[in-house]
Formats: sequence, structure tokens, C-alpha cells
Amino acid sequence: MTQRPPSPCSREGGFTLLEVMIALAIMAGVVFTVIGAVNYHLAIVERDRQETVAVLLARQKLAELDMEKNIPEKKEGTFAPARPEFTWEMTAAPTELANLRRMTLSVSWDNKKRSVALVRYLAP
Repeated sequence: MTQRPPSPCSREGGFTLLEVMIALAIMAGVVFTVIGAVNYHLAIVERDRQETVAVLLARQKLAELDMEKNIPEKKEGTFAPARPEFTWEMTAAPTELANLRRMTLSVSWDNKKRSVALVRYLAP
């Protein structure tokens, strides 16, 4: 029985250095892409959380202002001590309809770079 010579495709030593380096480069690209996507989505989650807090604070402040008898033309303040990073500003203005006023409450945060506003119409 004669033995055949080993084919050029069969190797006994494992992977070459070039193959390992290419695999590591591909894996590094995938890992960095995944980390970037996770960071991006975490930033979106944080922004949405802050907007939700701002809307809830605005609704709370509107409920407090509804209890007042005489609503001034303009009023402002903060939500300290619970949320000192959020500020609010309320403006009340008449509308085209008689006896109807428009009250706008704006809540700002991040040094007034971000804000949400709620509008309510008041009748006497």
C-alpha cells in the first residue's frame, strides 16, 4: 500500500498569524460598533426620562396653579428642593374669545437648553 502525499489544503499547525489578526480586527470592529450603539441608545433613554420628569412636573405645577384664584400674567420658579435642575415659567394671556385665557407652562432643564410646554385654557 502506498501512502499519498498530504494535500496542500490540510494543515496540522492551526491558524496562521495573518488569519488570527484578521479575525481580531473583525471582532474589534464589531465590538466597537455594538458599544457605540449601546451608548447612543442609553443617551436616548436618559433624554426621554428627563422629558417624562419634566412633563410630570409641569402637570403638577398646573394643578397647583389651578387652585389659585387670581392667576398673574407671568410667574416663574424652580422645583427645588426635590428637582432644582428644573425651572418653570407660566404665562397667562387673553384669547380672541371673551372670558377665556390661555395659560402656558414651560418647564426647562439643562441650563434652559431643553424644555417642554403645556397649554391650558381657563374660563372663569
